[in-house]
Amino acid sequence: MKQQWGYQKARLRGMAKNHCKVKVMAALTNLYLARHQLMAT
Repeated sequence: MKQQWGYQKARLRGMAKNHCKVKVMAALTNLYLARHQLMAT
């Protein structure tokens, strides 16, 4: 998932920022994987 969106290295910036970044990447990955179903409707 991280390599798909260009985040290959993880930097320790604080737990809140890392948690937020992971959630955003997961949401983008879900949208990317479901793009064909979303466009069909």
